[in-house]
Amino acid sequence: MNADALKVLLRSVPRESEWVEFKLANDDPKTIGEYVSALSNSAALLGKEGAYLVWGIDDATGAVVGTTVRPRERKIGNEPLESWLAHKLSPRVDFQFHELDVEGRRVVALWIQPTLASPVSFDGDEWIRIGAVKKRLREHPGREKQLWAALSKQPFETGLAAQGLTGVEVLARLDYPKYFDLAQRDLPANRAGILDRLAEEKLIAPKGGDTFDITNLGALLFAKHLAEFSGLGRKAFRVIRYRGVSRVETLHERISSHGYASDFEALVDYVNGQVPRNEVLGDALRREFQMYPRVAIRELVANAMIHQDFTMSGTGPMLELFDDRMEVSNPGLPLIDPLRFIDHSPRSRNEMLANLMRLLAIGEERGTGFDKVVTAIEAFQLPPPDIRQDTTHTRVILFALQEPTKMNRMDRIRACYQHCCLLYVSNRRMTNTSLRERLKIDVSNVSSASRIIRETVEAHLVKPEDPTNTSRKHVRYVPFWA
Repeated sequence: MNADALKVLLRSVPRESEWVEFKLANDDPKTIGEYVSALSNSAALLGKEGAYLVWGIDDATGAVVGTTVRPRERKIGNEPLESWLAHKLSPRVDFQFHELDVEGRRVVALWIQPTLASPVSFDGDEWIRIGAVKKRLREHPGREKQLWAALSKQPFETGLAAQGLTGVEVLARLDYPKYFDLAQRDLPANRAGILDRLAEEKLIAPKGGDTFDITNLGALLFAKHLAEFSGLGRKAFRVIRYRGVSRVETLHERISSHGYASDFEALVDYVNGQVPRNEVLGDALRREFQMYPRVAIRELVANAMIHQDFTMSGTGPMLELFDDRMEVSNPGLPLIDPLRFIDHSPRSRNEMLANLMRLLAIGEERGTGFDKVVTAIEAFQLPPPDIRQDTTHTRVILFALQEPTKMNRMDRIRACYQHCCLLYVSNRRMTNTSLRERLKIDVSNVSSASRIIRETVEAHLVKPEDPTNTSRKHVRYVPFWA
């Protein structure tokens, strides 16, 4: 926020409201924290793009009188006020202090992000504004119900990453040439044409005149420097290469500084450069093959970006490389059962992000992303991918090449199930023969494939297509959900 933007705010909101609070000198930390909670919740309820706590404004007249408060210098114990506030807010929302000169007087404005997923509490208490008065949310159940209803409709992508910028400032922060390149569109001849196109894609929001806001969607995809957008810096994609099979020693680390779309191909190229190689001897020549297929890496990276839960602060998508595996994780749990990743119709918690990344040929919404991963893994004769969940994150693991005989029982069952799903969605059926080909089991060892199928049937993951067929030789199998 700059002085001009604050003046515009004061003209539009000359008195305190449910999303604007004026103070003179009260900088009590607990009071500020309660106001952050109340104003963030109220701004979300009202559909505002931000809320404001402003010091140096007379709340009776709206006149600029100035203030002596210095929140950036304030400490609670040895901890800076901003850090202390952030630790006591749940879920965390972005907030920024701005010190301004307005009409020759010093004014401090605190911009507060509207909450995105659930009411914000401070130190365990949720607050709301009733008119211009701060109240505990639990004392107003009707308002609480309205807030929850409003939060269920507000996508993260439409939130604001930066406000009150000029057209020049917008283009300085966004990698707009990359957008036109990926979208395969001609670059407009002038700044106005560029800004109009960015606005059509919801990457920016015009505010009148030469004033614009950058949306979370715009910053996430095309930021020149994600760290410039407070609250999004921790959403940068991280790649870590470890020595060996544990996280004890890090060899390399890359943290994307650019937006997802701007950096995507460079990121995938970097991962491919770090992936171990397999050496194969054939036709008297040694040849090196990349351990993991590029298409699988590409799909998993895109999925981690698209399907993450942006309401979880302090964490983002990550890819970790070990000598024996690759793990790709993102904050948030999947919206569909991982057992149905291959066949289920697409569903994303971030529909605007998913749609634009599809249009830019980075992601896809047809629900075939994981199919591509499994298809590529089978072609490389690798062990089956494993999907794991904890209480907050989803992790997909690709394993290095190993002999099928060295796979454990769960690996074999998972390979059998994924193979069966992949064939079913291609209008084919799994047989003993197809599974042997998938796992490189010799034709002389039919019984081994039969045992794996039997174990997968007992795990209730596959079933005979025709239960009445008594011939074991020609049995065809389908997934349990078919």
